[in-house]
Amino acid sequence: MRRAGQELSKEECEEILISQPRGILALLGDYDYPYTVPMNHVYIDGKLYFHGAKTGHKNDAVKKYSKCSYCVLNEGVKEEDNWWYTFKSVVVFGNIKTISDEKRKVEVLTVLGDKFFPTHEETVDEIDRLLHKTEIFEITIDHMTGKLVREN
Repeated sequence: MRRAGQELSKEECEEILISQPRGILALLGDYDYPYTVPMNHVYIDGKLYFHGAKTGHKNDAVKKYSKCSYCVLNEGVKEEDNWWYTFKSVVVFGNIKTISDEKRKVEVLTVLGDKFFPTHEETVDEIDRLLHKTEIFEITIDHMTGKLVREN
């Protein structure tokens, strides 16, 4: 990192990955164009997980080329009487794949659902209703960087 004084520790990066609900997944898409898509995520045991449909542009890109990056920002803060925000960002580099083991898919979907649904019962209902249509993506992290950003 060029500005070492702004670098976040691994622990700070992990806290952002745990606490923040979404980020931007970057893949190599059709005709080798970058393809980015906003995703809800969970961070479990050093890996990132997402859910999505079993077919589509994202799935095609993952099958074609497993390397990816994922960027997450916290909400940031705007100090009174200043126009700029100060926020923290994390960029993850790694390899993405789909999870085929149904037991593992249910485990990940449960954590993901409990992060976003108001009740655990709603999580269970959604898994029961949509498991057969749902893909789980897993990023194994090769490298992660975090930075404190001041927009001014």
